[in-house]
Amino acid sequence: MDEKALARERIETLRREIDRYRYEYHVLDRSGISDTALDSLKKELFDLEERWPEFVTPDSPTQRVAGAPLKEFVKVRHGERMTSLNDAFSEEDVRAWRERLETFLGRSIATAPGLRPRGPGSLPFYCELKIDGLAIELEYEGGVFVRGSTRGDGLVGEDVTQNLRTVEAIPLRLNDAAAVAAHLASSGLDPAEYDLVPARLVVRGEVFLTKNEFARINRAIEKEGGKPYANPRNVAAGSIRQLDPKITASRRLDSFQYDIVGEIGQRTHEEEHVLLAAFGFTTNPDCRPAATLEDAMAFRDHWADEAHREALPYEIDGTVIFVNDNATFTEAGIIGKAPRAGIAYKFSPREATTIVEDIKVQVGRTGALTPVAVMRPVNVGGVTITHASLHNADEIARLGLKIGDTVIVQRAGDVIPQITEVLPHLRTGRERAFRMPARCPVDGSPVVREGAIARCASKTCAAQHREALYHLASRAAFNIEGLGPKIIDKLLDEGLISDAADIFELRKGDLAALERFGEKSAENLVQEIAAKRHVTLPRFLYGLGIPHVGEETAATLARAVEIPAHEGVVTIGDIADAFAARSMEDLQEIQDVGPVVAKSIHDWFHAPRNADLLARLEKAGVTVGAVPRMARGGRGDGRGEAGPFSGKSFVITGTLASMDREDAKEKIRARGGDVSESVSKKTSYLVVGAAPGSKFAKAQALGVPVIDEKEFLKLLKD
Repeated sequence: MDEKALARERIETLRREIDRYRYEYHVLDRSGISDTALDSLKKELFDLEERWPEFVTPDSPTQRVAGAPLKEFVKVRHGERMTSLNDAFSEEDVRAWRERLETFLGRSIATAPGLRPRGPGSLPFYCELKIDGLAIELEYEGGVFVRGSTRGDGLVGEDVTQNLRTVEAIPLRLNDAAAVAAHLASSGLDPAEYDLVPARLVVRGEVFLTKNEFARINRAIEKEGGKPYANPRNVAAGSIRQLDPKITASRRLDSFQYDIVGEIGQRTHEEEHVLLAAFGFTTNPDCRPAATLEDAMAFRDHWADEAHREALPYEIDGTVIFVNDNATFTEAGIIGKAPRAGIAYKFSPREATTIVEDIKVQVGRTGALTPVAVMRPVNVGGVTITHASLHNADEIARLGLKIGDTVIVQRAGDVIPQITEVLPHLRTGRERAFRMPARCPVDGSPVVREGAIARCASKTCAAQHREALYHLASRAAFNIEGLGPKIIDKLLDEGLISDAADIFELRKGDLAALERFGEKSAENLVQEIAAKRHVTLPRFLYGLGIPHVGEETAATLARAVEIPAHEGVVTIGDIADAFAARSMEDLQEIQDVGPVVAKSIHDWFHAPRNADLLARLEKAGVTVGAVPRMARGGRGDGRGEAGPFSGKSFVITGTLASMDREDAKEKIRARGGDVSESVSKKTSYLVVGAAPGSKFAKAQALGVPVIDEKEFLKLLKD
């Protein structure tokens, strides 16, 4: 099935599932999945429809609002449609929103025609906190509250006037003209520009429950042996939908208003907040104008901080960014269910939905086999996650998980990402069952069961496997600083790595929740791994851990085996082909490569498991720098054919200030020289750094020339 057909199928499946969950929530008053998981499904659908607009249909969940009105309430038709907002979960999403909007308008947001040169309403964006409550519309005639309704499907809502009358924050009568004028003047607005006594005023806002009231209600329910509510939003929605206003009154709901429907002289969204407060409505004091989109995103980041959110008396799940100018807002119009000129910038969800693209089996440091879900990248808790441990075969059976399933992934606080639920209604029929392997993926030994744990039967497998990863990250190989044995052990225990290629596929989100890690340390290690994706050929060959191939042999092989290079880089595929094409006899023609070493190299490059590893390293973005080849013919002398150090042997002792020892060795080899670890009569130079060891005394005794770092650097330049 081609990509377009797959997209169409996924869109149709997502629509059915979202509609089912929304019906359960809005009509049946029960939750099938969490709000954040549903938001994640909606965002996936929105993104797919953005990419494939030909598949957008009028009945898509992206084209309508909320659910059908409850049958028990009188229906109310809104004079103007009550919209909801599309969601953004990242700065990239927000910038994409502005780009789409400016493309539609044909101009920059900053050139909005209605902005005042100074005073309220002078900045292009307006930011609000996104209250986790229930949207409402309030109607006033002659200054008196006459009707209140829910949003419903955006066109028709439910008449909940009697229940809204119990909310103290909602005025039953508007302030008189004098009070309104005084408030406007004190806020820097000219009262003469506005209708201070509108015959009919329609405003919109949110009803919500404070944290303290939510806790009080749950304590009372638990005292009576009942089941506590899951979140304040459900209580607020359920309270407004009570047929008995006395029950609503007992819940002590609160409310903010944020929008005026119709014209009474306002030109910006910010002015509407001032007008609402002047008429006597409660408005959120933490709303702010913003001069730039970056300022608007910084507003969201401020409230994303747990300490700032905890200080609020109510729950929020993000912020809202509006184009401040009303004329531009109206000109932009509505797309689907949402205004183009507004976006909800949500906080990073603690759970989200994604697709399990594969299940890999990782071998831990004790030989235990751990199945790990490889997922389509998803943002959870502010970081991108690609892996989640499935622990064992029993856990996979409990979840009912198949490869290809849509799942809910959770990460709260310092909890390691985990799959908590499978969404079977989103299956296509192409999902595949997973079975634990009968043989160890590392060494092919039989797999035995010890309770719920599957383990490699070989007693040496785990230790050798662990040492191979230590070796790859070591200073003489890829030199990945911060990836020491303890960290590798932890990654093995959590099933995040099984071989070298897995290291280069780690994401910040995979690491951040691990013990000894935080957001910053995870980011630092991921950046260090990324920086070490490019490595010289000698380091690469040494890092593979081929038995009997040490640093010097790896350097000799790098110069001796012909590998095509392009702009100083050789591909891993070409490296594999070049060595696989060499017979054992060919390999023995290389200096210092005897029968044992030749067989080891030959066997390593012909093992299917190693061929797969090399292919995965290339896919993970590892690149290899070429080095000069040695002269053709004979056994070869292991030295560069035209380098300035050709025929010379170096030993390094002590600490160099300008480079580390491995860099110095590479510079010597690149110029055709050899590097040895021990001083002998054949040594051409001993390079001495700070705090030299016993090699210095031995060189003096043998009459070997000794040079300091300054002299060595001069040789490198000559």
